[in-house]
Order: sequence, then structure tokens, then C-alpha cells
Amino acid sequence: MPAILGALKVISVGSGGVVHIGDVGIIAPKTATKTYAGSGSFNTGDFPSTYNVISSTNTNDQDLVDENMVGL
Repeated sequence: MPAILGALKVISVGSGGVVHIGDVGIIAPKTATKTYAGSGSFNTGDFPSTYNVISSTNTNDQDLVDENMVGL
């Protein structure tokens, strides 16, 4: 069913995002990421306290493909 839109303002769309206006059957964005971080890196809150004497992050990746992505 068609839609009538007024003003539309898109500030930003990330690389894995989808902006669609109108009729659609399937929306399936595809993205894959890998994040490396040491201990205490993703702490949240007002007053986080971390006590890390030695922190080491293993970034050695033996396999070639982590997640197979196939687009339509």
C-alpha cells in the first residue's frame, strides 16, 4: 500500500544499515564484524574500577573465513 510522506531527514546510515521507504517484501541487511579488546575494555557505568596487572589480547586468527555471507 503506498504511503504519503511529508518531510524526511536522514542524518546518517551506517555501513550495515538499511533505509527503505515504500513497499518491501524482505529486508535483510548483511554485515559481519570482529572486535578485539583487552580486559576491562567494555566496562560501563559512572565509576568503573578495573584492576588488571597484566592484560593480553590474542588476535591470532587461524581460519580464513569467520562468517560466510551470501547476498541476494
